[in-house]
Amino acid sequence: MSRFLVIGSNSFSGSSFIQHLLKEDHEVMGVSRSEEIHQVYLPYKWLENGPSGFKFHQVDINNDLELLKTYMKEFQPEYVVNFAAQGMVAQSWITPEDWYQTNVVGQVKLHNYLRTIDCIKKYVHVSTPEAYGSTDGWVTESYSFSPSTPYAVSRAACDLHLLSFFRAYKFPVVFTRAANVYGEGQQLYRIIPRALLFARLGKKLQLHGGGHSVRSFIHIDDVTDATLKIAFNGEIGDTYHISTNDTVSIRDLVAMICKMTDIPFSDLVEETEDRLGKDQSYLLRSTKLRQELDWKDKISLEAGIKKTLTWVDDNLSCLQSLPMDYSHKP
Repeated sequence: MSRFLVIGSNSFSGSSFIQHLLKEDHEVMGVSRSEEIHQVYLPYKWLENGPSGFKFHQVDINNDLELLKTYMKEFQPEYVVNFAAQGMVAQSWITPEDWYQTNVVGQVKLHNYLRTIDCIKKYVHVSTPEAYGSTDGWVTESYSFSPSTPYAVSRAACDLHLLSFFRAYKFPVVFTRAANVYGEGQQLYRIIPRALLFARLGKKLQLHGGGHSVRSFIHIDDVTDATLKIAFNGEIGDTYHISTNDTVSIRDLVAMICKMTDIPFSDLVEETEDRLGKDQSYLLRSTKLRQELDWKDKISLEAGIKKTLTWVDDNLSCLQSLPMDYSHKP
């Protein structure tokens, strides 16, 4: 049993990772800037015996760093996994300063403290392929950064800062960049749960740019499994891609959902202009993770969407009463 601090525990990936840790009997402290959200979005609360072995604290890394220091001194985490970031690409053009504050300034202050903590064996920084910009074919972890949005620039800047800490202080950081993650418990402004819910409710789904951009989708269970392997066995200073080897256009993805929910494509979709700075594709080659850490993805896109649809159907009355759009918090 190990002690994990999960930063960004209210996020889809963070809460799912906590569920994975608790299933394996690790001790977990989670922190997030908001109070625990509705349990339909918190997979660790779905466990049969509840989140035993888990403690939650409301902490905003921009404003409550001293409070986090107090909790960390009490908990003495061996592993820190950081999912916290100001997300959403399109909205980052509106108030980019909020993205730089959280994803760069707030993170740098956090890391400058973490590098002084002797109990930390590994710091896993959950980054994003958005830092690469639009890729030309499949890329490896050595691919150069070419971010095209304020969100992506802020994440790339933080990654470069952390590399400087690794080189100067041997700070035990390891980076992950995952393909498009989806699954049960994901927020409704993301394409797969949104399309599934709108198909059930008879609502129109906006398809930006006709949905011709290409992505690789990976189920959250495969991502959490990879993240834990990287936490325990990843080489410090290195980056690991977490991805399937399959691709699909957003249009074909929505068509698959239409077929699965028995609704005509034209009844679900409303085509709109593309988003500013949207990347045509970013495809991550995951050979390094597969060869070095003996990982492989296990859940096909069709099987994963069916699992997500079951979650939508089981919680339909609850989900349709909750906000469906992203709400920005500075």
